[in-house]
Amino acid sequence: MRIACAGGGPAGLVFAISMKLRDPRHDIVVFERNDPGDTFGWGVVFSDQTMENLRANDPKSADAIEAGFAHWDDIDVHIHGQTITSSGHGFVGIGRKRLLNILQDRARELGIRLEFRTEVEADPELLTQYDLVVACDGASSKWRTFYADHFGVDIDLRPNKYIWLGANKAFDAFTFAFERTEHGWVWAHAYKFDDGASTFIVECSEATWRGLGFDTMDQDETCRASEKLFAKYLDGATLSTNAKHLRGSAWLNFPRIVCDTWHRGNLILMGDAAHTAHFSIGSGTKLAIEDAIKLAQVLHGGKLIEAALAEYHAERQVEVLKLQNAARNSTEWFEHIDRYATLEPLQFTYSLLTRSQRMSHENLRVRDRAFLERVETWFAAEDRGSSDPHLSPRLEDAGLKTRGPVPPMFAPLKLRDMHIANRVVVSPMCMYSAEDGTVGDFHLVHYGARAMGGAGLIFSEMTDVSADARITPGCAGMYKPEHVAAWKRIVDYVHTRTGAKFALQLAHAGRKGSTRAPWDEDHPDQPLASGNWEIIAPSPLAWSERNATPRAMTRADMDRVKADFVRATLMAEDAGFDMIELHCGHGYLLSSFLTPISNQRDDEYGGSVENRLRFPLEVFEAMRAAWPQHKPMSVRISATDWHDDGLSAEDSIAIAQAFANAGADLIDVSAGQTTPDARPVYGRMFQTPFCDRIRNEARVKTMAVGNIFEPDHVNSILAAGRADLCALARPHLMDPNWSLRAATELGYGGLAGPKQYRPGQQQMQRNLARKGEP
Repeated sequence: MRIACAGGGPAGLVFAISMKLRDPRHDIVVFERNDPGDTFGWGVVFSDQTMENLRANDPKSADAIEAGFAHWDDIDVHIHGQTITSSGHGFVGIGRKRLLNILQDRARELGIRLEFRTEVEADPELLTQYDLVVACDGASSKWRTFYADHFGVDIDLRPNKYIWLGANKAFDAFTFAFERTEHGWVWAHAYKFDDGASTFIVECSEATWRGLGFDTMDQDETCRASEKLFAKYLDGATLSTNAKHLRGSAWLNFPRIVCDTWHRGNLILMGDAAHTAHFSIGSGTKLAIEDAIKLAQVLHGGKLIEAALAEYHAERQVEVLKLQNAARNSTEWFEHIDRYATLEPLQFTYSLLTRSQRMSHENLRVRDRAFLERVETWFAAEDRGSSDPHLSPRLEDAGLKTRGPVPPMFAPLKLRDMHIANRVVVSPMCMYSAEDGTVGDFHLVHYGARAMGGAGLIFSEMTDVSADARITPGCAGMYKPEHVAAWKRIVDYVHTRTGAKFALQLAHAGRKGSTRAPWDEDHPDQPLASGNWEIIAPSPLAWSERNATPRAMTRADMDRVKADFVRATLMAEDAGFDMIELHCGHGYLLSSFLTPISNQRDDEYGGSVENRLRFPLEVFEAMRAAWPQHKPMSVRISATDWHDDGLSAEDSIAIAQAFANAGADLIDVSAGQTTPDARPVYGRMFQTPFCDRIRNEARVKTMAVGNIFEPDHVNSILAAGRADLCALARPHLMDPNWSLRAATELGYGGLAGPKQYRPGQQQMQRNLARKGEP
């Protein structure tokens, strides 16, 4: 094959080397706009996986690169005058110039032509001269720009400002140094790549950047100003830039680049030309090298070029998206330093280490057990006053053993006078199994089993405040005297047999009402075949074209609905519930007031977020007045509509703060289900970022929900301060004893099941201990 690589960075060089190693007959040229000794980066960080791939691909290159590595294990985080260190991370780095020289020498040795000082324009004529053209010309790729419509390019320019500098000092640890100035936070990412040399990236918001005057400084002035800001970490070292070829400032905004496809005919994008991932997870060079190796592999798999390029894109896109998602999480963490800077330095460090979700609670235990146990000890001590000796049996009575500190998920929490034994919550889950709103034996077994399974807090399913407030005829209710007695039977069982607390979620279905149970539907939210009741909403907008159009609510309707919620609140107290929750999410009635998608009123209840909040707040305040002051209340909200015309981030924070100011003790943060036109982004813990944002910006207690299914997820979320409670739905459907199983697997003996079942828990603990023996 005749191959041209437009770009002589790691991607182009490793690809050329990989192709030649597989077939020396390939005629390959690498075009590079700069001189052989030029480079505008500093150090490059490598992962173990990348080195394994390099070694399997070309042991000789791998040996030369490893010989140039600088090694370190620690991460140091400096904030608020404290230094928090975590060990066991095993980083390696090498100077970018040295890396390029190694790869250039290896390419020449294999007979690859290197054409320096050669600018390759995006010229279709070039595609006719080669069998394959590889565009590895960086984030500003001319080829990607030329064929932007074909590639489906999406460039998201992130708001923070950053600059790559070098320090003539070798930092002993990967260093994050945060300094608060009168203009805001500024911080450095620093890591060594050679004896006496480190990369030193300075980052801040644009407002801080302007406030500190960086927008008017040249590169030398920027270096001197940065030396002053970070003098205590530099120990007299100086900072410099290798971007003198650029006129004026070398500050950048990071472009997150995503392309729908990476190939067009015999043209393929590779490395930063095809995709970028933020520097804070050190993945740019990793992705470029792994792209190059994979592309060489598929091109030698016996397929025609077009098919091979399609296979390459299909395989690499999955890995790239994983890293880009992790990088997005990391990017947004640094873009919201104000959100986290109020955390204790130890928790701040834990939050930083786990920001991308690639490193979890148990990953940290493997890397640095002492650090993690320090975090766990601190977390448990934070809520020492929340414990209640009556919540769980004494350990000696249970016959269970505990190793290490209390995992965060089993730390207690207090809301008003309610003591919750642990942070695991059985999420509200509709069962559609009531008779005329009355819960029965199924519900007794359902809730009783999950309460005995060890969760600290049990939520009822969505329970409706009137017959016409139900989603389906099978929905639970709290509007008739027999409902009180039926619920009291279950509440009394939970309180008598377990240490769990029981919360009742109250709601009105609004425009999503009068539909069939899910197992009776041909399509979601299908109206009843007969017997439909009138539905109401803030505006006469049907949920979908298949659903009935609701009647727009009058003031009289509002008064009736509010009275229904108050009546249900008083009945909840009669039934003995420990807590109540007002459902203002998922597109039900009160949620429909909050989101502009379904609230198109032109009176005082529509328009601004303050107006849209007006009626839901009226309902909450009336409930709060009727509910005992010593008992807590929560509010479930959908923090996003997953729709461009829906709630903004600022809206959801304002909504959470308004409910907290009105007396809500907990915001139950969900997302979506407010419009069938939503475009959600799913994944592990996919709704937790919304919970994190509300907790740490609105400064309220929150509960996270949404694809949380492992103990590791729960512990990571809690320890990082992203939520105060974690609610699990589907995991509890499959395993009522989820919490007991998690406690046993984690070696925590402080959560014991009912005495009748303890032998099973004890056996599991013994078997797990034996399994762990050498």
